[in-house]
Amino acid sequence: MKKVIIISTSLRTGSNSDMLANQFIEGAKAAGHEVEKISLAEKDIKFCKGCLACQKLGKCVIKDDANDIMQKVLNADVVCWATPIYYYEMSGQMKTLIDRMNALYSLDYKFRDVYMLTTAAEDEPEVPKRAEAGLTGWIDCYPKSHLAGTLFCGGVDAPRTIEGNQKLQEAYELGKSV
Repeated sequence: MKKVIIISTSLRTGSNSDMLANQFIEGAKAAGHEVEKISLAEKDIKFCKGCLACQKLGKCVIKDDANDIMQKVLNADVVCWATPIYYYEMSGQMKTLIDRMNALYSLDYKFRDVYMLTTAAEDEPEVPKRAEAGLTGWIDCYPKSHLAGTLFCGGVDAPRTIEGNQKLQEAYELGKSV
């Protein structure tokens, strides 16, 4: 059994990326894993100040929700990020959280497998590539981990337009394969 953390970064109720995350969760649970979903919708996450105190303290000096999330990521075997694509890139709130998890760099992290689920109004295959590159930039700082899988669903814009899409089943299967 693995400990799986899913970070849903969309702030929109009924978001398509969150629906992909929910299917990934169901698949991981069906495989017998311990699963926790973290939604950024109600979280207070401030911008990194670049003070680098986290490298000495093992946590950020800013008092908000980022340290609690970071602790969960630190102790997870698997991390799955779910994000809408805005202007061909990950959501700003996802990038802000990634920046704030800088303290992980000097800690003994457990995660090895990292997944990324993305959705966008545009549906060309190259749409998620910049977001994936941004996430792999973070992963590259943790040499024991790797990008284990990605799933992109394009052509979905308004809330819940992903309903009935085959990509939901693919997200379930990806979660089950963890």
